[in-house]
Amino acid sequence: MRKFAVAIDGPAGAGKSTAARGLAEELGLTYVDTGAMYRAVAWKAIRAGLRDPDALSRLASRTKIQFRKTRAGRRILADGLDVTDAIRSPEVSQGASLVAVVPGVRRALVRRQRAMARAGGVVMEGRDIGTVVLPDADFKFFIDASVKERARRRWEEMRGGSVRAALKDVERDILRRDRRDRGRKDSPLRPADDAVVVDTTKNRAAQTLSVLLKSIRLGREGVRAR
Repeated sequence: MRKFAVAIDGPAGAGKSTAARGLAEELGLTYVDTGAMYRAVAWKAIRAGLRDPDALSRLASRTKIQFRKTRAGRRILADGLDVTDAIRSPEVSQGASLVAVVPGVRRALVRRQRAMARAGGVVMEGRDIGTVVLPDADFKFFIDASVKERARRRWEEMRGGSVRAALKDVERDILRRDRRDRGRKDSPLRPADDAVVVDTTKNRAAQTLSVLLKSIRLGREGVRAR
């Protein structure tokens, strides 16, 4: 049976990464975190002091980004360097939104993302997967949650790592990023017209995963029935 593609979009902290990873494991598909790709470019841009759109576009085209599954978990490499933890800082999070509005950066990374999807079945998550990157994906989901809940989740994640921030500051950063992501002219954050919208505000991760799996299984049963 042909391996299919799943597109998962949504704002920061809604739980789309956890859902996408779980879905990929359950379905035996490749998990692709496109947000990490923009973060990796932002991390390199910050280190190099780059802001010019042309320079950022060239940087995105040249940067080699790899996803590796290790005993320690999934790791993200930029030009051979493990940047998994470094790209989760608030500074890089904001930087990712800034580089993501640069058309040249988006074009460079979208080309790579589509190539990954062509290589085999994927669960790809980001902010414009169902609308731009994989508009013909077999299944599309838009995962959302209240701003306060998304801020709380992100803050809890940060408490377990090396980055520290006050909850109110995390909420402010999320609101700022929401405005930037939803308001950008090129590939704004929004649900695809045919996406299933899932509100995870009151859901545990297992509940959200169950909703997605049920939707996919029902969809595939419908295809076989026709």
